[in-house]
Amino acid sequence: MPPLPVALVQAEPVPYDRPLDTFADEVTTLLADHPGTRLVMYPELHLCGAENPRDTAEPLTSARTATLAELAADLDIWLVPGTVCESGPNGEVFNTALAFSPAGELVAHYRKIFPWRPYEPYDPGDRFVVFDIPEAGRVGFSICYDAWFPELTRHLAWMGADLVLNPVQTTTPDRAQELVLARANAIVNQVFVASVNVAGPFGVGRSIVVGPEGDVLAESPDAGPTTFALTLDLDDVARTRETGTAGVNRMWEQFRDTDSPIELPLYQGRIDPGRWRPRGGGPR
Repeated sequence: MPPLPVALVQAEPVPYDRPLDTFADEVTTLLADHPGTRLVMYPELHLCGAENPRDTAEPLTSARTATLAELAADLDIWLVPGTVCESGPNGEVFNTALAFSPAGELVAHYRKIFPWRPYEPYDPGDRFVVFDIPEAGRVGFSICYDAWFPELTRHLAWMGADLVLNPVQTTTPDRAQELVLARANAIVNQVFVASVNVAGPFGVGRSIVVGPEGDVLAESPDAGPTTFALTLDLDDVARTRETGTAGVNRMWEQFRDTDSPIELPLYQGRIDPGRWRPRGGGPR
C-alpha cells in the first residue's frame, strides 16, 4: 500500500475560548507548507488550554466535534487534533483522543485508560481503540501515561495496529524516560510509535517518532515548536515481523499451537498460543 505522509505538531496548548476557525487557519497553513500530507496530529489536550482543562468538557455530540469533523472534510485529511475533555453519559469526564476522516466523520475516539494518578482528575476509559486508514494501514491510540503500561501497546499491536499515536502533555522531568518507553514499545511490538508532546514553555517537548525496529525516525531536541513532516511506510511492520528485528527476533512467532497456555495470575487470564499472533492489521 502507499506510504502515509504525516505532519506531527509539537505545539503549545491553545486557549479553549479561542475560535476553532483560528485552529483551522493553522492547519491550512501547515498543509500549504507540507503539501500531500494525509494525517495531521497534535498533542494531548491541545485545544483545551493550559488552565483547568477539565472545565472544557463537552460531549462528543457537541459543536466542537462537528466543527473538527467539518475541518477534516474541508481539508481532505485524517485529523487527530490531540485529545479533548469529554463529558460522559453518566457525569464522567474523560481525556479522549479523536480521529476524523477526510469524509468528515468521527471514526474513532479513545478514552485514556490510565490517567496519571494522583495528579489527573479524569475517569478511566475501558477499551482499546484502533481504526483503519484504508490507503495505509491500521492506527491505534495511546495517551501520554498509557505508554508506561506495556499491556496497552501490546493489545493495540495484537488488534492489528501498525502505528500507535501517543499524544502527550508532559511538563515534568520524566520525559527522558518516556522517550525510552516509546522506543521500547515500538521494539517489543514491532510497530511505529509517534509520541507527540506539548511545546514549551508549558511543556518540555522532545517529541519522537520510532520505527518498528526501534529506529528513531525523528526527534525534537528541545521544547520549541516543531513540526515533523515525514512519510511512514506502514508495510514496514509486516516486513519487520517477517524478517525479524535486527534480522533475528520474531516475537509474534514465539508460540506453537501445541504449546501449553501460560497462566497470567496478575490478570486472572492466560497467554493462549493459538491467539498470540496479531488479529489482521490494516489493509495491504
